[in-house]
Amino acid sequence: MGKTILTNVRCFGPGVDLTSQSNKVELSSEVEDKDTTNYASQGWKEVIGGLGSAELSAEGQWEAGDPTKVDDASWAQLGGVGPWSVSANNGAAVGDLAYFMGAMRSNYTLFDAVGEVAPWSGTAKSSSPLVRGQFAHPPGTPRTATGTGTGLNLGAVAAGKKLHAALHVLSASGTTPSITARVESAPDNTFAAPTTRLTFAAATTPGGQVLRTAGTAITDTWWRVAWTISGTTPSFLFVASLGVL
Repeated sequence: MGKTILTNVRCFGPGVDLTSQSNKVELSSEVEDKDTTNYASQGWKEVIGGLGSAELSAEGQWEAGDPTKVDDASWAQLGGVGPWSVSANNGAAVGDLAYFMGAMRSNYTLFDAVGEVAPWSGTAKSSSPLVRGQFAHPPGTPRTATGTGTGLNLGAVAAGKKLHAALHVLSASGTTPSITARVESAPDNTFAAPTTRLTFAAATTPGGQVLRTAGTAITDTWWRVAWTISGTTPSFLFVASLGVL
């Protein structure tokens, strides 16, 4: 991806797609520098990395009235921790670049002067690492039955690294609908005998979850999202992101 004009950044909160209600999204990540300078440092300051942190800030046009709107979602999420996924100026198709993390919705600001388009702004602060990965399920494909997604060649997970996964359930309809999503891995793209690595809690309403593996090595290089759906005429829209860090 070369130089780009930002026209199609997708922003997903725990259970909401904020793309059509946002016009600015910023991500930042940093690691504390801790001073370890001593008499053997030869007159130069020495530092080592301390705690890492990340932050997402966004703003846009205020709307309210149902759970898909920024005001309803913000009040429900304020102070809570959930997944946040942001695209790199693309449509969030499977394989597109994704930045995601678990974060606490820390503030929400709304309204302005008379005559202005009602604005909003908000911040989410990390409670898990900011991961550079890929979208594993697109936002606009409804799922009505149990199935599997497209495989991604994310590579093996080295010892000490983790496979991170974010799930955003954007809508749920039907009678007693339920979806249980999981992350599977395999040594190749056939997924002849996949291994379940992570399983999200069953979801019956919009919301989000973020999970990660334990940190042990995984030699499989292909990854995908799969799901089990139950209920009467169920239908779900959801987004998933995967990455190794």
